[in-house]
Amino acid sequence: MTLIRKESKSTYLILQLNRPKVNALNLQMVEEIREAFKEAEADDGVQGVILTGFPGIFSAGLDLIELYDYDREKMRVFFKAFGLMHIELAEFSKPFICALTGHSPAGGTVIAVAADYRIMAEGEKFGIGLNEVAVNVQITHNLVKAYVFWLGQRNAYQAVMDGKLFNPAEALAVGLVDEVVPMEDVLPRAEKKMQQYLRANRNILVKTKAVLRRDWLEGLREGSENAMKKTEEVWWSDEVRQQMKMFKAMLQSKKAVSQ
Repeated sequence: MTLIRKESKSTYLILQLNRPKVNALNLQMVEEIREAFKEAEADDGVQGVILTGFPGIFSAGLDLIELYDYDREKMRVFFKAFGLMHIELAEFSKPFICALTGHSPAGGTVIAVAADYRIMAEGEKFGIGLNEVAVNVQITHNLVKAYVFWLGQRNAYQAVMDGKLFNPAEALAVGLVDEVVPMEDVLPRAEKKMQQYLRANRNILVKTKAVLRRDWLEGLREGSENAMKKTEEVWWSDEVRQQMKMFKAMLQSKKAVSQ
């Protein structure tokens, strides 16, 4: 595992996304996230997981530069893995906290909304939200269900339709994050919250989480493969491919300037 750093505490695990510079999600990173959480789920010594990123960035979302060049088979594998990653994170039975150290749009939000608690660094330049409409990626029913769970039907509907990215203060106001704190306090606050969770009876906590998420998780796996096929169809449409090509060129230009 090369794109995830692990730090073991006495009763919980801190995982850091570690794909410079912006933790963009490619197939390898998605698979490593899945592997890390499967290992944590199976390890009785791990009672909870904190997931974090770099200062200024949690995850910038899908690596559209790399993904644009995937052939159809590799893209099919990616979409399936990405969809399963979200489901597996949502189904993770133990306490799961996201320490959002900065920008967390699109794919970063897909990860974050699966958590039990989200603490985000303050700063107007940071954004979080399912802005798939704005970047020409088809959103799935599973992601909408997660958004509705946290934001409510009306807020989720409007935010998804608008491709809305919330700044930290806005995200706090609509319930997309639970705390907004200075950057240096993000991880310490996440650890404090985890310690609070773990003072509860372990079995009761796990069962309570399952009860709270029951309606959200019901049917999550049903139709997920068909949804990914529809997402794949949109991805390969001529119009979207042309838009992606232009978007890729813009991203590469920005990347060249920053180097």
